[in-house]
Amino acid sequence: QVQLVESGGGLVQAGGSLRLSCAASGRTFSRYGMAWFRQAPGKEREFVAGITRSGGKAYYADSVKGRFTISRDNAKNTVYLQMNNLKPEDTAVYYCAASIYDYINDPRNYDYWGQGTQVTVSS
Repeated sequence: QVQLVESGGGLVQAGGSLRLSCAASGRTFSRYGMAWFRQAPGKEREFVAGITRSGGKAYYADSVKGRFTISRDNAKNTVYLQMNNLKPEDTAVYYCAASIYDYINDPRNYDYWGQGTQVTVSS
């Protein structure tokens, strides 16, 4: 069992930056591929970024490539999402999730989810 708690969301102007954190409980964090998803009002949950269990490889949605960076610290049981050059269309609730697989961008393959953190980007 893995429990995930996100933090770091907030209100920021377009062009600004935020860093999200997701702290995981348990001793098996390094066994899980991790990802960030987001969901805007009236829209389906969408994949944002993922990172492999070792942290050696990261992969991104086209909409955030070059602006967002995912990383993890297995010693601290934490995954991060650095978001730069934010745009109003990035406004959403951001969720971190854990999967026993790597390179998965389908939310149905993620077993554990955090409660979400709101990110609002004003124009």
